[in-house]
Amino acid sequence: MASDCFHAPSAPLSWRKSSYSNNEAVCVEVADNHPHAIPVRDSKTPAHPHLLIPRGSWQAFVTHLKQG
Repeated sequence: MASDCFHAPSAPLSWRKSSYSNNEAVCVEVADNHPHAIPVRDSKTPAHPHLLIPRGSWQAFVTHLKQG
């Protein structure tokens, strides 16, 4: 259910950068441990609000990127 995306996870989010970022300061971070969505944030401003992307939409996005 889409409204489930807005429920806070029971544990703190574990943020990670893409292996393609090469530790650059200009990238996005994602957290895989949210129960209903993929949180995405700007690595330059981690204290700012983040986006919650539904898991199905995130998977479609990643699949598209991998296909080129």
